[in-house]
Amino acid sequence: MQIQHLPYADPGDPDVGSGTRLLLWLGRNQLGGQVRSTLWGLLLHLGIAGLPLGVGLAVQAVVDRSGSGLAWAGGLIALLGAAIAVGDTMQHRTAVTNWITAAARVQQLLARKTAELGSLLTRRVAAGEVVAVSTSDVEKIGWFVEALSRFAAAATTLLLVCVGLLVYQPALGVVVAVGVPVLALAALPLLPRATRRADVQREKAGRATELASDTVAGLRVLRGIGGEELFLGRYREASQEVRRAAVRSARMWALIAAVQVALPGLLLVVVVVYGAKLALEGRVSVGELVTVYGVVTLTHHPLRNFEEIAMAYSFSRPSARRAARVLALTRTTTTTPAGATSEATSGATSAGYEPPGGDLYDPVTGLLAPAGLFTAVVCGDPDAAGRLADRLGGHPSQDPEDHVSVLLGGVPLDELPLDAARSAVLVQDKDPILLSGTLRELLDVPASGKVSAEEALAAARCGDVLGALAQAAPEPGGDPMLTRITERGRSLSGGQRQRLALARSLVTDPEVLVLDEPTSAVDSHTEARVAAGVQRLRSGRTTVVLASSPLLLDPADRVVLVHEGRAVAVGTHRELLVTEARYRAVVTRETEEETLVDIEESA
Repeated sequence: MQIQHLPYADPGDPDVGSGTRLLLWLGRNQLGGQVRSTLWGLLLHLGIAGLPLGVGLAVQAVVDRSGSGLAWAGGLIALLGAAIAVGDTMQHRTAVTNWITAAARVQQLLARKTAELGSLLTRRVAAGEVVAVSTSDVEKIGWFVEALSRFAAAATTLLLVCVGLLVYQPALGVVVAVGVPVLALAALPLLPRATRRADVQREKAGRATELASDTVAGLRVLRGIGGEELFLGRYREASQEVRRAAVRSARMWALIAAVQVALPGLLLVVVVVYGAKLALEGRVSVGELVTVYGVVTLTHHPLRNFEEIAMAYSFSRPSARRAARVLALTRTTTTTPAGATSEATSGATSAGYEPPGGDLYDPVTGLLAPAGLFTAVVCGDPDAAGRLADRLGGHPSQDPEDHVSVLLGGVPLDELPLDAARSAVLVQDKDPILLSGTLRELLDVPASGKVSAEEALAAARCGDVLGALAQAAPEPGGDPMLTRITERGRSLSGGQRQRLALARSLVTDPEVLVLDEPTSAVDSHTEARVAAGVQRLRSGRTTVVLASSPLLLDPADRVVLVHEGRAVAVGTHRELLVTEARYRAVVTRETEEETLVDIEESA
């Protein structure tokens, strides 16, 4: 895989059993690139290791006063220099290619998982962790994949050097063959502690990133309540913890680096002293002593890769573990609910990517949203309402008792292909995200084509938003559709953001539209107009609104009260106000004492 061929047509199905298994899976999927990088690395390291042989032959040729021998030695040195230049260039090129392609594969997998889970991702994983995984963690994972081939080349080179020295000069070769493995493994006892300290550093850095992300997201609220200094102090404390953890981790890696420098120097002293003794005894020639000395001197180059691979693995393993945890998340666990027949399942299969139609039914709560009607749902618990909205969109919670698929026309949503499920049901949660870009780009979403952007904006009562965007246009009287919306729409008010998100959902025109508190940040006058606009534009289409505002409940064709996880009453808004005390308590904000009195009187 080359960089110009990115992105992958299919990044594959990762092994997410653990961080280590994910790293091994990435390595296996880049076997060709790893082999190429290893071969180029061998050329580089063997070229470096061979230089002392050329120098030794040259020294011996001078001692023997051999012109031809000196010429051969010079030619060998030139050839080795060319090999080093080519090997270094190509190894760097192929290793960086491995790094970039591995990082790109992980990013594609994360993007695919994000698209699959949607808003559920940040409900199951902290937003700061998602940011860390998709940025710094991806780099750490790519680093390990890139370092793997260079380590393989370095280890193979050291093995060949030891064997070669045993053949070339057995007396000195034995010393090197015994010493080099000790050098390579000397830092091994220090690695567990270094790894633990690196894990602590990464954990604290992830918490600091999460705190920073949450602070920026809630900056408007913090300014409103004067909480900037409080959160600034918390972030300052978190960043100092990261700094202290980083210093502790760096000390261990500095100790490992010192060991990697000190021990080769000690081996070099032993070789020189022992080699000089052998030379004085006439058992080795001057050229052979120079050759062995040069080889030992240059072993620090491949030995550095042992330190690097240990550091890369220590830093990438927790990153890979976090990535595996995100990639292991699933949209649903397929469970055939009571009442779902095999005919319904086979119908979903034979339907292919055609979204089914019909009533929307939730077996957990007993909620039924008839096809083509505007159904409002009143739920006293906002968290329960959010979980219900997720379930209606085909995302059951992780609670086994709550993990049953919603039926659309008798077909379980989680048995449909993802594209078909999403074209059938669209859920807008209570805190929708606006991506940066122009208003036209915001509304350029996959849609049926039956609802224009102008109709959707009018139904969502976005006239004041268009006026604000027109004023913010670079030129006076500019087109608001071409005005850029800042990141997450932070230049707009909460009500304006809600209405733009609602317009985006209306443009999509799905078979079933689920809205969770779509006007919670809108004033009463605008809320009533929005309710009328949505009812008119969605006429004949299935719409479910989770709300407790009478202005949204009154226009609904039917209202369902969900109490303690079950649908307990159905009717119109005005009927339920009269007949259902629990409904009245939620909608009119009655006190608990007043509700008990109403229930006793109705009984």
